[in-house]
Amino acid sequence: MSLRATLDRALLYARTLRHLKPVQVTGRLRMKLIRPALPAATAAPRREPAGPWAIPAEKPQSLLGPARFRALNHEAEISGPQAWNDSRHTKLWLYNLHYFDDLAGTPDATCDGWRAALISRWIAENPAAGGNGWEPYPTSLRIVNWIKWALAGHDPGPEALASLSRQVRWLMLRLEWHLLGNHLFANAKALVFAGLFFAGDEADTWLAQGLAILKRELDEQILADGGHFERSPMYHAIILDDVLDLINIARAFGQSSDPVLSRLPAIAARMGTWLAAMTHPDGGISFFNDAAFGIAPTPADLAAYAARLGLRVAPAPGSLDLAASGYARLARGPAVALIDCAAIGPDYLPGHAHADTLAFELSVHGARIVVNGGTSVYGEGPERLAERATAAHSTVEIAGQNSSEVWGGFRVARRARIVERSVMPDAGTAAAAHDGYARLAGKPVHRRNWRITDSRLTITDTVTGGTAPAIARFHLHPAIAVHCAEGARRGTLTMPDGRALGWSASAPVQLAASRWAPEFGVVRPALCLVVPLVAGRSTFELEWT
Repeated sequence: MSLRATLDRALLYARTLRHLKPVQVTGRLRMKLIRPALPAATAAPRREPAGPWAIPAEKPQSLLGPARFRALNHEAEISGPQAWNDSRHTKLWLYNLHYFDDLAGTPDATCDGWRAALISRWIAENPAAGGNGWEPYPTSLRIVNWIKWALAGHDPGPEALASLSRQVRWLMLRLEWHLLGNHLFANAKALVFAGLFFAGDEADTWLAQGLAILKRELDEQILADGGHFERSPMYHAIILDDVLDLINIARAFGQSSDPVLSRLPAIAARMGTWLAAMTHPDGGISFFNDAAFGIAPTPADLAAYAARLGLRVAPAPGSLDLAASGYARLARGPAVALIDCAAIGPDYLPGHAHADTLAFELSVHGARIVVNGGTSVYGEGPERLAERATAAHSTVEIAGQNSSEVWGGFRVARRARIVERSVMPDAGTAAAAHDGYARLAGKPVHRRNWRITDSRLTITDTVTGGTAPAIARFHLHPAIAVHCAEGARRGTLTMPDGRALGWSASAPVQLAASRWAPEFGVVRPALCLVVPLVAGRSTFELEWT
C-alpha cells in the first residue's frame, strides 16, 4: 500500500472513530483483552409464574427436519458438531442457527420433537464460551427463546436449565457496551427474562442489571415520536417485538408495576404509531437504512400481538410528520410517500445506516412504485457496500460520491446532516436539505422538495455550490413496466393491475438497470429512471388517476 493510500486509510478511521463514546472504546478493549473465567453450570431455581403467558409474535419455521435448517433464504444440513461454526456459511446465517427463533414457530408435535432434540444437541456440541453461539448477541436471543419455549408449556429439563443458567452468567460478563444500541437492548431483555424466570439472589442480580440498562436505553433509543434511534424500520420492528415480549413476561410474573416495566405499554403505543406510519399500504415496511422483509415480525403480526396483550393498536395513519426521528409520511388520494429527511442514525452507532439521505418511497393504489434498493447481505464486500451506497436509493448523487461516507460492512466516516427541514402534512409538502457533499469542491448542498396532491407527486431537486455533475435516481419496483423512448422527457409506468401512471422530467431521462433486494439472499432485477440536474436543478413528476 502506498504512503498516500495508508494516510487516506488512517484519516478514514479517524473520521469514523471520533464519534465513538468512551464506553465503546473501553468496552472493546475489555472484549479483546479480558477473558473471564467460565461460570458455573448449575441450574438456578425456577420462579413460578403469577399469570398467563400470551402467545408472542410467531417466527417463520426455520427447522425443516431433525438436522435441516433454513434462514436468510439459505438452507443446509446441520449434522455434526462442526455445523454450528461452519465457515462455508455466512456469520449472520450461523448467528440465526444459534438464535433458536424456531422455538417460537407454529406448535407441532413432530417439530417440537426436533426442537427439543436440537436444544440437547446445542448443549452437547457447543462447549462453554466457544464459537459463534457464545457471543453476546446470539446468547441473548437464545436465552429469551429458550425461556419462551418453557413458558409456552414445554419442559426444558434439568440439563437445559443448567445450560441456560450458565449462559446468563456468561452474558453478565460480556455485555455489549462496545456496541450499545440494539445489541445492548437485547442483552438487557435477556437479563430481565432470566431474572424473572429464575428465582433467588442471583436471579435478582440479573433482573436488576437488565432493568438498569433498560431504564437508560429506553430514554435514549426510543425517540419522542416513537421511532427507534437507529432509523431502520426493520430494527424498529425488532425492538417493538422486544418491548411487547417484556410487557408479556412482566405480566406473567406479576412485575407490571415495576417503575421501568410499567412504562412499556405507553412506549409500545408510540412505537406502533411510528411503525404504522412507515409501513406501505401493502402491509410491508419501507426500506430505509438496513431493512428487509422476513427478519422482524410484520407490522400486522406485531399489531396482533399488541392486541393479545390488550394494548392499543395504532390505526392506519394519513399524513404525519415524524419530527423526532426525521421521517415524514405524505398521503393523498390513492398515494402514500414515505420520506427520509432524517439523520442517518446516532453518531456513535451508524452501523445500519445507508447513504440514503432525502430518499423516498411511493405507493399508489396499494402498489409500490418508487423504492429503495433494500438489503440482501451483511458482512464486508462490494455487494454490501453497493447496497449502502447513495446510488441504490431514490435520491440525488453528486460527482458519483455517497452522501455519507459509508465503508466496510457497518462503518461511516463523514456523514450527511440535515441543515433545513420543513414538513407540512396537511398541505402535502415536505422540504429538506443536507450537507453530506460539503467535502467536495464548492461545498454543494442538496435540497429536495416534495408536493403531493390527489393525483400527482412533484419532486424538485436543487444543488447549490460547486459545479460537479448531479443526477437524481428514481428506482422502480420490479413489477413496474416502463414505456418511453431513450432520452425522453415523459413516458408511462404500468402497474401489475394494468393501471398506468404518467411521468415527466425537466431533462432527458436515462433508463438504467437496477435491482431490488426485498429479503436477505434475494435480489430481483428492476429499472431506474435517471434524471440529470441541469444548472443545479431538476423536476420530476408522477401523475395517476
